Amino acid sequence: MRTTPEGNGTAGVRSRLVMVIVYAVAMAWVEAAVVLDLRTLIGQYNPALPARGEMSRHLLLAECIREAATLTMLFAVGWLAGRSWRSRLGAGVMAFGLWDIGYYLFLVPLTGWPTSPADWDILFLLPLPWWGPVWAPASIAVLMILGGGTVFLCDTPETPCWPRPWAVTAAGVGAGLALLVFMSEALRALPTDEAPPLGRMPAEFETLAFLAALSLMAVPVVELALRGRCPHRTPPPSSARDFLPATDPE
Repeated sequence: MRTTPEGNGTAGVRSRLVMVIVYAVAMAWVEAAVVLDLRTLIGQYNPALPARGEMSRHLLLAECIREAATLTMLFAVGWLAGRSWRSRLGAGVMAFGLWDIGYYLFLVPLTGWPTSPADWDILFLLPLPWWGPVWAPASIAVLMILGGGTVFLCDTPETPCWPRPWAVTAAGVGAGLALLVFMSEALRALPTDEAPPLGRMPAEFETLAFLAALSLMAVPVVELALRGRCPHRTPPPSSARDFLPATDPE
């Protein structure tokens, strides 16, 4: 069964790509605006500096649920944009990366922070507080945009585009290592339960461990790039006759 160019053809994929980008950027503004409100409430835009107030447990719980809802919305739009489970996941991953970078870009005019990629930030609250310099999540976001975007643009139900199992395994190990680096201080505080609600900023960032994790997470992106760029993507048919079934010559 043939499909129309508006569906799975180049034009259809590009239009869905544009909408995923627009949605992710809009969500980035929403995220930055919410963080502006929260940090205005506690009287400090820079999370690495002492705040004049604290978030209540009730507000902290609401923020954790909001984080989960944001991730749900980002991957939901990816699911709607894709045409296979691979392209849907790729679109969701790409949307996450765009949202993350857009969030920091929007924070600058809203709050004057971050002033440098080396500034510390509290990245997530789930399942424990994550801490790290801004460049760390931004570098992961770049990989997500490249890898997720490649899968979304190149995958079709007939011609799958997905990293090989060993590359996916490497990325999974890298993601686990990165989580340990981001949550290292929160994990150390678990036995004593003495950490503040937003966690405690580590004395230093485990840069070498994170770079090792980042290298592993880059494996699927590199593996896909080495295979070439979407060899099966062809231009849409130029006329309606291309959709007609072939007939035997008389």
